[in-house]
Amino acid sequence: MSVKQGFILLSVAVVLLLSAWSVYWSGAQWLFVPVTLVIALGVYDMLQRRHTVLRLYPVIGHFRYMFESVRREIQQYFVESDVDGRPVEREFRSLIYQRAKGVRDTRPFGTIFDVYRDGCEWMEHSLTPARITDHNPRVMFGEGSCAKPYAASPLNISAMSFGALSKHAILALNKGAKMGGFAHNTGEGGLSPYHLEHGADIIWQVGTGYFGCRSEDGAFDAGKFADTACLPVVKMIEIKLSQGAKPGHGGILPAAKLSSEIATIRNVPMGQDVVSPPAHSAFDTPVGLLRFVARLRELSGGKPVGFKLCIGRRAEFLAICKAMLETGITPDFITIDGSEGGTGAAPVELTNSVGTPLRDALVFVNRALTGIGLRRNVRLIAAGKAFSAFHVIRLLALGADTVNSARAMMFALGCIQSRSCNTDMCPTGIATQDPARYRALDIEDKGKRVFNYHKAMIENLLEVLAAAGLEKLEALGPQHILHRVGGTVVKHYAEMYPTIGEGCLLTDAGLPDNWKPDWQAANAHAW
Repeated sequence: MSVKQGFILLSVAVVLLLSAWSVYWSGAQWLFVPVTLVIALGVYDMLQRRHTVLRLYPVIGHFRYMFESVRREIQQYFVESDVDGRPVEREFRSLIYQRAKGVRDTRPFGTIFDVYRDGCEWMEHSLTPARITDHNPRVMFGEGSCAKPYAASPLNISAMSFGALSKHAILALNKGAKMGGFAHNTGEGGLSPYHLEHGADIIWQVGTGYFGCRSEDGAFDAGKFADTACLPVVKMIEIKLSQGAKPGHGGILPAAKLSSEIATIRNVPMGQDVVSPPAHSAFDTPVGLLRFVARLRELSGGKPVGFKLCIGRRAEFLAICKAMLETGITPDFITIDGSEGGTGAAPVELTNSVGTPLRDALVFVNRALTGIGLRRNVRLIAAGKAFSAFHVIRLLALGADTVNSARAMMFALGCIQSRSCNTDMCPTGIATQDPARYRALDIEDKGKRVFNYHKAMIENLLEVLAAAGLEKLEALGPQHILHRVGGTVVKHYAEMYPTIGEGCLLTDAGLPDNWKPDWQAANAHAW
């Protein structure tokens, strides 16, 4: 706590104590004790560092925790009646809070899910569980194609920019990533000093605004890019084409959240919304994209380079596939963002009704790369509402190599989904640039919580894997996940999402009929 904050707190305490004393001498002595207790509780709330909400809202913040505890008992009886699954998401949020705090997360009385409900999913287990020997699994990116390949954790922090999040939130995420040895994606807002302070592995995202490698007129600046990309903590570079929450829209940082510090980092003017263009200016064709990938790989000194997108028109992704075949250039990874992904601000129509859901997109990309014979060359990262170890396993079974999480990491920081990210009034100090709010977020405590959550997720992931009789992540396949299609009809993922033959898209004879229209429409030299 700073001297200024201490002085303010002491002044408030003195005023409140004098008020309580005046109550006593006014003849209402019976109010003295409860008023004094409330004052003492308020002072304690402002001094403690574990709960940001209580630091910002002393005394009244306790009502939030009281209501939450009651809701947890009530919600399990109404899961079936809620079509959009919000009680289920709240249940996982409660789970994340417990794991982040390092407390026991076991559940009494069994599952809250209706196991006979259409769409219910589970994993096959074995009567001979495996013994896991590698408790720190890693996935190699850029091996064989890059001078500086990167060994990544199966679960990493998804893209969230400084600007959208506060400096304290970025610092806490970075500290947790450093403690746990996993990667922190910068988001498109550029690489800030807060991404560097604790020295965690960084995935630098380069968006259409080219923040951090931007010229005065908003174009890509190769010199600035090379200076940053060659920093030792930068392990991979991700070119952002689109995101699931608002595909085809570009990023938005409201003027209310634009500080002079952020404006300097992004090289943008103050006093107006910071809007990233919907498309890149450094390239305008699939071939151009892949040449840009190769250029960034060279400028970075041989680090893995890939791109992120939300799948829209299938022919456009197949055009990228054709460009890979024509140029001989393949990205080291592709991040697939599902339409169910979140954001701090986006038009409702784009959030609700545009873009392909993650599972459908992941299956399609996996098949497409298999169909052109390049799946082994490209790692797939899945991003979109992964809360539990089973969510991660489900995505790995469908073809992902690693998973990115944003929402769950925010829950680990203490996010309560007040949905005020775009107003600069975040009550937990996470999605705000108001110093009075973000300073209440304790970096040490929240960084430890991010670490705890990730650690528990990896432990539970390996535990579930062992229960299925599998010794390593690579052994996991679509046949291990079962899905109730309807009634008594149950299928595993391999039946629901059949793969296509290796290299079958390369010949007319092998081209599946349902792929012909999109494959024939795909053009490596035009979107």
